[in-house]
Amino acid sequence: MTLSIPGKRRVALRQPHAPTGELVERFDRDGYAIVPDALTPAEVDALRDEARRICRGEAGPVRGLVPPAPGEDDDSVFRRCTCIHFPHKISKLMLDALCHPSVADALTQVIGPNVKAVESLLFMKSPGKPGQPWHQDEYFIPTRDRSLTAIWLALDDATVTNGCLWALPGSHRPGVIYPDREHDDPRFDCASESYDFPYREEDAIPLEVPAGAIIVIDGYLLHRSLPNVGDTGLRRSMVNHYMSAESLLPWQKPPAGTHLAKWDYRDIVMVAGTDPYAWKGITDVSDAHVRPEREGGCAR
Repeated sequence: MTLSIPGKRRVALRQPHAPTGELVERFDRDGYAIVPDALTPAEVDALRDEARRICRGEAGPVRGLVPPAPGEDDDSVFRRCTCIHFPHKISKLMLDALCHPSVADALTQVIGPNVKAVESLLFMKSPGKPGQPWHQDEYFIPTRDRSLTAIWLALDDATVTNGCLWALPGSHRPGVIYPDREHDDPRFDCASESYDFPYREEDAIPLEVPAGAIIVIDGYLLHRSLPNVGDTGLRRSMVNHYMSAESLLPWQKPPAGTHLAKWDYRDIVMVAGTDPYAWKGITDVSDAHVRPEREGGCAR
């Protein structure tokens, strides 16, 4: 696994008359595209082992992590670590995956030549664990130019039985952020769900993918995941969020006295191209931490 990024520069999808390949055409039409075999089996195995180390507290400090008891098995540890935010802050392997050449290649096709990473997430969906309800990533991480894009990286085969993603194809195209409300559906973590959108649940498509595949997801796409109801063990994944480096990121709470229109969250990682705002510097304000239950919104 390497941090090197291909030097290939591509034309952004959202520019007029942009040339389109198969990945871009699928992404533009459906709001998602699948890249099989994006990572090698050896890279996937290394990330699985690194996930184990992170959940056991062996890779570095993770805020909110409950240390394993002496002799406690991995399955028990994983059940307590459903989601860890910002694992790339403590793990070079997770940082490498955030900037993997296959990831960078897909992102430069759908976003443009200059891409920055905003967030990394590590999901450990044990049998019996819930999914997350219908939502749009852009609701949680707003951008100024609709460039928010997720990379959902499968560390295990993702199936309907063990809680793969489901998507409503084309729901990204209107560019509308739909209303949200609290719910009490035991199938889902995260207390907020999108609703009142003009799409039928029966039109949803399961995104079953093999380990090592990535799913490229538009920030406006309605998607969800269902519980792991299988008996085949964990369904692990990484979910990382990216956007155009040309766009400011009005995420988190702006500092006192900073107008929202000028606020630019700068705890980022450059993945491809150049940073037009490099003169602002990079901050280090986020840390690896366990996400409490019923919080967050990026589908696992």
